Amino acid sequence: MSLFVLAETPAGYGLFKASDKKMFKNEDLAAELGRPEKLVEMLKLKKFVKFDSAAMALEEAASLKEGKVPELLTTLLEDLKSEKKASLAVADMKLGTAISNLPQFNITPVAGSETMDCFRGIREHLSSLIPGLEQDIVDRMSLGLSHSMSRHKLKFSADKVDSMIIQAIKLIDDMDKELNVYAMRTKEWYGWHFPEMAKILNDNMAYARVILAVGMRTNIADSDLSEILPEEVEVAIKAAAEISMGTEIMEEDLDNIKLLAEQVIRYSEYRTQLSSYLETRMRAIAPNLTALVGYLVGARLIAHAGSLISLAKAPGSTIQILGAEKALFRALKTKHDTPKYGLIYHSSLIGQATGRNKGKIARMLSAKAALGLRVDALGGDDDEEDEEERAILGLSNRIKLENRLRKLEGKPPLPKGANVAPSGEIVGAGGFTLKETRRYNTDADGVTEEVNGDTPLKKEKKSKDKKKPKIEAVEEDSDDEMKDAEDEESDKDATTPAKKVTKLSSEEYERLAEAAGLSVKKFKRKYERGDVQLSADGTPKVFSKKELKKLRKAEAANQSTPSKSATEPSPEKKKKRKHDDEEEELESTKKDKKQKKKKRHSDVE
Repeated sequence: MSLFVLAETPAGYGLFKASDKKMFKNEDLAAELGRPEKLVEMLKLKKFVKFDSAAMALEEAASLKEGKVPELLTTLLEDLKSEKKASLAVADMKLGTAISNLPQFNITPVAGSETMDCFRGIREHLSSLIPGLEQDIVDRMSLGLSHSMSRHKLKFSADKVDSMIIQAIKLIDDMDKELNVYAMRTKEWYGWHFPEMAKILNDNMAYARVILAVGMRTNIADSDLSEILPEEVEVAIKAAAEISMGTEIMEEDLDNIKLLAEQVIRYSEYRTQLSSYLETRMRAIAPNLTALVGYLVGARLIAHAGSLISLAKAPGSTIQILGAEKALFRALKTKHDTPKYGLIYHSSLIGQATGRNKGKIARMLSAKAALGLRVDALGGDDDEEDEEERAILGLSNRIKLENRLRKLEGKPPLPKGANVAPSGEIVGAGGFTLKETRRYNTDADGVTEEVNGDTPLKKEKKSKDKKKPKIEAVEEDSDDEMKDAEDEESDKDATTPAKKVTKLSSEEYERLAEAAGLSVKKFKRKYERGDVQLSADGTPKVFSKKELKKLRKAEAANQSTPSKSATEPSPEKKKKRKHDDEEEELESTKKDKKQKKKKRHSDVE
C-alpha cells in the first residue's frame, strides 16, 4: 500500500509520494522534517495543480472548509486510480472522510496528530519541495487568500453589520448611566443656591438650560424662559426664586456649574442622535424583529447573543428567557418555577398584558420573533424591496399577537386593515364617513307673523296638545287568564245554588243570621260562598253539605258533557271548604257543650 500526502497551498494542490510507507511511525520524524534536504528525500512531488485566479482559490478554500471535495481536487486524485490500495494523508479529517466516500476511488485517509508534523514541515519548506515556487510569492498569496476568506466568512455587507448595533446599544446604556449621574450632580450642586427649582422642574435637559440662561437666581425675575418652559412652570419658578431659602454662591462656583450643565445638554443631544442612528440600523438589518419587539429590545437581544446569526439559530424558548440566565439556573438548582421572560419583558406587547397573560404573550412573542429573526438573518437580500416589504412578516405577526392579547384581555379585536406604525403603535384602517346633507327648508321662506299674540312655536305646541288619539288601546287578557276565569265561574255555578249574590248591610246580616239560627260571621261566610238562598218573602234557607252534594250530582246528570272544572272544584277551593267545615263542626260542638252545661246547672238547682 502506497502512502501519499495532499498539501493544500495558496497557489494550488500538491500531491506528494512518501518514500517510506511507515513514515508516520518514526519517533524522530519531527527532527528529520526540520531539515529541507531530508524532507526532499522523504517526499517526492507527483503532481501540482495551480489555481487560475484569486477567486478560484477562494472557492476551493471555502469548499475545503465546509468538508466538500471540489472538482479541481477530484481531477488531481484521478492519478491515484492506478493504485490498487493507497493511503492519503490530509490535514483535515472532514476532508479525508469526504474523499473516502467517493465511489470511484479506493483511498484510505490518514489524519491526526501524527500527520501534523509532516504538514508543518511542508509549509516551512514549500519552495524546496515545489520547484519554481518562491517563498515571497507564497507569502503574498497566503495574505491575500486569508483576507478573502475572512470577508467570505463574515459575509461582509454594508447593510448587515450587526457589530455596529452591538456597540451602539452598549454605548446608549453607558450614556444613560452617565447622564443620570451628571444630572443628579448638577441638581445637588445648584440646589445649594436654588433648592426649590428641583421640586418644580423634573426634566434634566430643561433644568440645565435654565441654569445656562439665568445663572444666579436673582436674575430669574428679569429673564424670559418662554422658549424653555411652559408659562405656568415659568411663573412658579419666578415666584419660588423670590422666597428661596438657598445660600449665596460666587461667580467662580456658577461657572463650574454651567460647565457641568453644558455637558448634560451635549450628552443628551448625542444620546438622541445615537438612538435615531440605532433605530435606522435596526430597521435595515432586522426589520421583522424591530416590528415585533422594538428597536431597543431587539438590539439588546442581538448584543446579548453576540451576533444576529447566533440569535437566529436560537429557538423561541431561548429567546424568551435570554437575559435571565441567573434566575433560570437558580430556579433549576432550588427546584422552583423557572422565569417566564428575560430581556423580552421590556417590549410593548408584554407591557400591555396583565397578570398571567404576560407569560402567555411572552411565549407567543418569542416564537414569532424566532421566525422573524431567521428571515432577517438568512433571507435573500433584495435591494429593490423597501423596509415595509422586508418587514411584512413581522408586521402581520404583530397584528395577530395584538388580536390574541385583546382576546385574552376580553377586549374587541382590531379592525380589518389595521397596521403597525414605525413607532410600534397600532394604526386603524383608514375609513371615511358620509355626512347627511342639509335639505332646503321651504317653510323658512315666509315671514312669520304673530296672530293673537301667539308665535308659531306656541301654535305648534297648542296643536300638539290638542291632538289626542281617537282610539285608546285596551289591554286584553291572555287566553290562559280567560280560561282560568271561565273555570272559576263554572266552579261557582256548580257549587252554589244561587247564581247571583247581592251585598247586604250589617243590619240585614244580623237579622238573617238570627232567622237562620247561625252566628253573623258564619252566616256571612256561607252567604258570600253561595250556600244560602233567599226565598220570595226574604227568609233565608241554608244548605247543608249533603244537600250541596245532591245538587252537584243533579247538575252533573243534567249536563250531557260535563267538564272537569264544573264537577270538581279546584284544589284551593276544596281546601278552603274543608277549613270552613271544620270551623262549623267546632262551633257546633261548642254549642252542644254549652247546652249540656246549662242543663246540668238547671238539674242541680
